Amino acid sequence: MEHEHHHHEECGCGHDHSHEHAHEAACTCGHEHHEHHEHDHGHDHEHEHDREAPRPAPKTKAEQRVYILENLDCPNCAAKIEGKIAALPEVEYAGVTFATKQLRVAAAHQDALLPKLVEIVHSLEPEVQVVPYRRPAAGRQSDQEEKKNRIRSISLIAVTAVALIAGVLMHHYAVIGSSLYLTIMLCAYVACGGEVVWEAVKNILRGQIFDENFLMSVATIGAFFVGEYPEAVGVMLFYRVGELFEQIATERSRNQIMDAVDLRPEVVHRLRGEDVETLPAEDAQVGDLLLVRPGDRVPLDGTVIEGESYLDTSAITGEPVPVRVVPGSTAVSGCVNQSGVLKLRVEKPLEESMVTRILDAVENAAASKPQIDRFITRFCKYYTPAVCALALLTAVVPPLFFSGDWSHWVYTALTFLVISCPCALVLSVPLAFFCGIGNGSRSGILFKGGAALEALCKIKAVAMDKTGTITQGNFAVQQCIPAGSLSEGELLVLAAACEQNSTHPIAQSIVSAADAWDLPLPTLSWTEEQAGAGIIARLDGKDVLCGNRRLMEAHGVDLSAAPAQTGTEVLLAQNGTYLGVIIIDDRVKPDAQTAVTALRAMGVATAMLTGDGKESADAVAGRVGIDEVHAKLLPEQKFEVLGDIRARRGSVMFVGDGINDAPVLAGADVGAAMGTGADAAIEAADVVFMTGEVAAVPAAISIARATNRIARENVAIALIIKFAIMALGLLNHANMWTAVFADTGVSILCILNSIRILYQNHGK
Repeated sequence: MEHEHHHHEECGCGHDHSHEHAHEAACTCGHEHHEHHEHDHGHDHEHEHDREAPRPAPKTKAEQRVYILENLDCPNCAAKIEGKIAALPEVEYAGVTFATKQLRVAAAHQDALLPKLVEIVHSLEPEVQVVPYRRPAAGRQSDQEEKKNRIRSISLIAVTAVALIAGVLMHHYAVIGSSLYLTIMLCAYVACGGEVVWEAVKNILRGQIFDENFLMSVATIGAFFVGEYPEAVGVMLFYRVGELFEQIATERSRNQIMDAVDLRPEVVHRLRGEDVETLPAEDAQVGDLLLVRPGDRVPLDGTVIEGESYLDTSAITGEPVPVRVVPGSTAVSGCVNQSGVLKLRVEKPLEESMVTRILDAVENAAASKPQIDRFITRFCKYYTPAVCALALLTAVVPPLFFSGDWSHWVYTALTFLVISCPCALVLSVPLAFFCGIGNGSRSGILFKGGAALEALCKIKAVAMDKTGTITQGNFAVQQCIPAGSLSEGELLVLAAACEQNSTHPIAQSIVSAADAWDLPLPTLSWTEEQAGAGIIARLDGKDVLCGNRRLMEAHGVDLSAAPAQTGTEVLLAQNGTYLGVIIIDDRVKPDAQTAVTALRAMGVATAMLTGDGKESADAVAGRVGIDEVHAKLLPEQKFEVLGDIRARRGSVMFVGDGINDAPVLAGADVGAAMGTGADAAIEAADVVFMTGEVAAVPAAISIARATNRIARENVAIALIIKFAIMALGLLNHANMWTAVFADTGVSILCILNSIRILYQNHGK
């Protein structure tokens, strides 16, 4: 069988467009390629032509290191540590994430810097230890030191509570005198609050005054001086109880999030011939063969070599429907093997596998602080001293100029000091964003920081690439339209016989469709390619034409019966008579229309930015319901159109998957990449949709809106309750018990409010 190859021509765009058939497409890149049809392929040619290099990430010589701040239990102290380290001239970036207790530092000469870091941390929190970060193995266990400290705190709280109740009852019933009563109260106070007072003294000697230890110490010691012994002990007792509950709730929320997204395997089962050896997952190398039994989680990203099964991908993608895998299929780490035994060839080591990428995304994203978080940190620098000044004025001004009741006004001032502890404010915002990031990760949506979540909730328009984003990115036969007495199957068989030796996607889609119908292909006696037009073949002594309109017109075929269609046309004729047309197009993703409808319901406009021809783009947009279409765009033109959409509609999000989408992703208010796309696009994006589903777009915006709403709720709860109790105190309707609720009680409320994000379903 003879094939004349007239297709090895270069278009100058830096890519080889050759294939076995002459398929020339109007690809919008300004070059002439071999055409199989007049219509564009329905494929985004910017994926193949004129690729503009993505904008390089900012280069820095600074080394980045991560440390764990062991025993860190105060969010306000975390903010102070971050500020002081960031102020060092040799430090380019410093961030402390209280939720994960991680300190991230970007600086040159890290080894020389470490002693300074330790010195700063110890000057602020002597009990906190700075240790190099080493990611714990899967199935982490709680830190033993934390357990011991918790048991000790519970014991002191219990002893103090018993002493307080016994002392008050005995004094009330005149069993003991005033001096013994005072002694019991002092002992109870020292047992529960001695550490707090000692920390306050040490901090004062270091020049740190306005922290929670100082505020609680002054307030409770002042209560002793005004004769409120039970209240002084009780306030310290409930402060410690609230602090304990706050630590437990924070740790539980942190562990819940990290456990949910930490799908890393502890061990893998490697095949050595017929033998199976068990080894740590980090020791597995690319190319190793692994055994994955039913019920096992796929340990590392790889390719199925032997066996068939269904994988539960819900932990990675959020998709509940199992995915079938066969030899040659890609298996992503973190999925659960449901049925058959699989042999898997490792393609990526543990540190590069999907499970590690998800965990990295959560940990790194928690370190990226949104504007509201930075605002709260700055606000608390002034808030606490301001409340302390107000407390001082309250203690002095009214007794001097009005009532003269020093005891009452000093007591009121002391309640102000208790109220002014800023922990609820400092903790509430980052924990809300951390929970939002965790919710997204569990649904296959990776947010690269709190800033991305914050920006997402302001989005007014979503601009999307076509191929690989709205469509599946592969050609498929959409219609077979025969003319005359020929059936659809006969038309498809004839086209497949002509196309069977081509590797072009259009040809392969026709052959695949014939295979799916289980149609045998006839043997052609002769074929010849016509450059830029199609194929001439001979079957049973008859000449067959298979190609575009140019081929048909060159041979005088009457096309008046050919319907006008969108998509790629493959026309057929026999002995000069038109036989029919096969329409090939990229398939729209099944969830695309639902996702666009959801975006519209959220008040978000949609746009398509594509390098395809307008007719094909309009057809897809019409099926999906997209508001506006911009077709035949070069990569740099996408960026310009994006700016126009932003000017008309407001903040815009761009969703793409190609290498040439990287500049647009970086230039959008929020850039989102399909996890099935190019690595350059994924790196440039603020959000990554691991599933590649369009439904992830409205789900991400929904998560972002819920997270920002809850963060604002937390700030409002903390400030309203604190200011309300201050006002009640001035009106003589609040005491220290109420003030304790305004501090630790509000912290617990904010933690619980944040955790509920984890249990919300946002339509993904």
